[in-house]
Formats: sequence, structure tokens, C-alpha cells
Amino acid sequence: MKHVTERPFANPEAAARQLVQLASGIGAVQDGRILIEKINYPFLYTLKGSGAEFGAGIKSAVERGWFDLHESGTYVRLLTPGKDLLAKA
Repeated sequence: MKHVTERPFANPEAAARQLVQLASGIGAVQDGRILIEKINYPFLYTLKGSGAEFGAGIKSAVERGWFDLHESGTYVRLLTPGKDLLAKA
């Protein structure tokens, strides 16, 4: 019998909030750009999130207006509502 533990980022909103928090701690490269691998690595390897949870979190953050994802998928920008989210936390 396998015991399955609750995944902390199974909820896309929880994953999105964590991604916004990670992005806020990273210096933007140019014009507010945050390279996707700068938030991908800590989410997957430090926080032990899955690739599906990362994708759902990015999608949720974009839908909520917290991130602007470039069409190439190589970087995001933290938008004002995402910054407001950090002030409330």
C-alpha cells in the first residue's frame, strides 16, 4: 500500500502565488524581464513541485494578471496586481 502525501502546489492558485513570490526575489534582466529558468529551477528542485504544477501555476498567474508571459515562453514580467499580492502577504 502506498501512502500519498498532499501536494502543496496541486492547486494552481497556490502554485501561482509561489511563482510570484519566487519572481519577486529575482532581479529583472532587462525591461522587467525575469528569465523563466530563474523561477523554474527553484520551483522544481528546491520546492519539489512538478512540471505540470509549474505549467498550471504559470497559466493561472497569467490568467489572474499577475504575470505577463512572453509568447516565446522564455521570460515573464511581474505585473502590478502580482506586486500588490506580495504587499498583502
